[in-house]
Amino acid sequence: MTMARIGKFTLDQAAWVVARGSATSIDDYGAKTRSNSGGDILLGQTRDVKPGDLGVADGSIVNLYVVVVAGTDNEARQSFIFDRSSTTAANYKLTGTTGSNTLALVSVG
Repeated sequence: MTMARIGKFTLDQAAWVVARGSATSIDDYGAKTRSNSGGDILLGQTRDVKPGDLGVADGSIVNLYVVVVAGTDNEARQSFIFDRSSTTAANYKLTGTTGSNTLALVSVG
């Protein structure tokens, strides 16, 4: 199975938290790094998280990483290849609270 190429993540923020979208990526040596994070995403908001805008290099293997302010951060289990020219999005939903939240892949498309 080949890894899907995406141009962005979309986060539907349905948790009782303040979240910030970020991404983790794997470098050429196999080390995982976390990108900068974007602005606050509040309960009820849906926002794009664009790895390229956060410093991730084109062609990197990426995962969505959600910073939960004053809470437990969450990293998606699914990995994708970041392709700046792709119009495909990996769509996620965050639910729960600061101490216990769930990040779930909803669709890729």
